[in-house]
Amino acid sequence: MTAPGQADLAPRIKALALEEGFSAAGICAPDAIPQAAGRLAAYVAAGRHGGMGWMAERMGWRGDPTALWPEARSVIMLAEVYTPAEDPLRNLARPRRGTISVYAHGRDYHDLVKRRLKRLGRWLVAETGAEIKVFVDTAPVMEKPLAAAAGLGWQGKHTNLLSRDLGNWFFLGAIFTTLELPRDAPGEDHCGSCRACLDICPTKAFPAPYELDARRCISYLTIEHAGPVDEEFRAAMGNRIYGCDDCLAVCPWNKFAAEAREAGYFARIELKCPELAHLAGLDDASFRQVFSGSPIKRIGRNRFVRNVAYAIGNSGDASLRPVAQRLAADADAVVRRAGAANTLVRTPSGWAAHNTDVEALAAFLPPATAGRDGAIVHGAHIGRDALVGMNAVVLDRARVGAQAILGARPRHRERRRARVEQQPPLRVELLHRLDIARHRRRQALVPPQPSDAVRRLGRLPRL
Repeated sequence: MTAPGQADLAPRIKALALEEGFSAAGICAPDAIPQAAGRLAAYVAAGRHGGMGWMAERMGWRGDPTALWPEARSVIMLAEVYTPAEDPLRNLARPRRGTISVYAHGRDYHDLVKRRLKRLGRWLVAETGAEIKVFVDTAPVMEKPLAAAAGLGWQGKHTNLLSRDLGNWFFLGAIFTTLELPRDAPGEDHCGSCRACLDICPTKAFPAPYELDARRCISYLTIEHAGPVDEEFRAAMGNRIYGCDDCLAVCPWNKFAAEAREAGYFARIELKCPELAHLAGLDDASFRQVFSGSPIKRIGRNRFVRNVAYAIGNSGDASLRPVAQRLAADADAVVRRAGAANTLVRTPSGWAAHNTDVEALAAFLPPATAGRDGAIVHGAHIGRDALVGMNAVVLDRARVGAQAILGARPRHRERRRARVEQQPPLRVELLHRLDIARHRRRQALVPPQPSDAVRRLGRLPRL
């Protein structure tokens, strides 16, 4: 439905897109990615989407843009860069601080990109009378294959979109329209023999070039995955508490990357490299206040603090142990489990170099220690669930005592055990110590209030 005199409409659209702040624009047909549906089906069938059930629920629309909106005749794909000013991998060497994915350092890109898309779309409607729909990473649209078909770049071996002009630090947005517009040539692959993105992945999330197993990806584990993270991946997470940029950061095409122009993408000082101890003290209200306007807010306080707990365990810093002890008493079961795991294990390389669940404590104890209540400490009839929730100070003393028994020479072990059995029931003593520890925690380890948490993170209150 292109009107007479609008032969130059496509160049005008692209020029206006650059004026609005986009970095590149291209056009393709809605049916330009016929292979997408089959690849998506195979991906979901292999289970590589993990717990992202929304991928399977609307595969028909996601794999075929013509099914999403049959009236669409063209798709305008737009890129907007958020290139960081510094190398994000530098923060990985600061274990007391958390590393947050670059895209979440500033304001939520969904809001910023959609605002530009709508401005561009309103102009297009006013100019031509055509119908439009705009999408930014929330609808069942496969933006990366469409962007490659529109000539914005190609999907690299890390499955993200690459451009020789922009690098790989950019967001994508789409405008579906009923206009018939000239198509751009699809992008060509320029990865060559490079394997930098594949080799740097700390969890080996790429089974092969151009393939990703989300279940092993730290971005998925810290953002999309609910519940405890498998022990196999915890140490590899390091201090990454929201997302992972390793594969993006090492791409050699970034040497040509354009600088971010949108001030909203500039790193907020409190999110650039925040201290783990401060983040661990956030309750729900302070979490919402600190991450207001940030994409991090979407995952909620509990999942975020769970990630912080794993990072604290990976730090190997004994000064963070009181922080982990507080998390071991958190109201959320997953946070409590992550915090308790850190406070129970001591290894030669650090007090919690490996985030291991409470079952690891049993390795210090002989099989004969089980009592009628499933006790794992001599004379203490304390079940596993109670053990997880118990104050870490008591648990540490119990563990040290158990180690002392096991580490004693054989001829003294029975004598030590007999002395323990002759004493009053250890359960009474442990519970008494627990009451004392709870009292001390209430006095000395009170979680910071929302205003304190925000102030300690360095963010000024809004006027």
